Amino acid sequence: MILILTLTITSMKSQEKLPFYEIAEAPDKINSTNIMLRMIQGLGFRYHWATEGLTKKDLKYRPSNDAYSNYETIEHIYKLSKMIYNSTKSSPNIRSEKKVPTDFISLRKKTLNNLKLTAETLASFSDKDLKNIKVIFQGDTGNYEFPIWNLINGPISDAIYHTGQLVSFRRTSGNPIPKGVNVFLGIKN
Repeated sequence: MILILTLTITSMKSQEKLPFYEIAEAPDKINSTNIMLRMIQGLGFRYHWATEGLTKKDLKYRPSNDAYSNYETIEHIYKLSKMIYNSTKSSPNIRSEKKVPTDFISLRKKTLNNLKLTAETLASFSDKDLKNIKVIFQGDTGNYEFPIWNLINGPISDAIYHTGQLVSFRRTSGNPIPKGVNVFLGIKN
């Protein structure tokens, strides 16, 4: 009975439709806020499919002894997603914070939800709101503030870069992303 219940719960979790299964329709107008929003949506879509169907073998894979494993890369992307979301609220990022989910399913879901919350926040912003975003790091010696530009060339670009690594590494470990994922159109056929 317990085994059946466990399998049912696991099966139900895998059926849950997480954010960024597809990319939302493009906004009607081009402005700074919508461009940032689309960057987050593109990241979310790529991350969704880069992490869909990963196996234990995939999660353990690392290209060399001193490189991050896929699982460690996923932990890093989670931290970046949290930093990106915190920045849209101009909330401090605490460097020494250790609250990271300890299992793959939770990490994946929380990362996608952080990106979804970021997209929802950005969708409500004007360009003036966007300009006022501060990337804040809180440490033992105080707070350090940076403009939105650092959010783009820092954590957003880093998360995109590492998501690409996941795609490459899962292909190397024998489990390429699911067929039909079209990153150009933002759809899964």
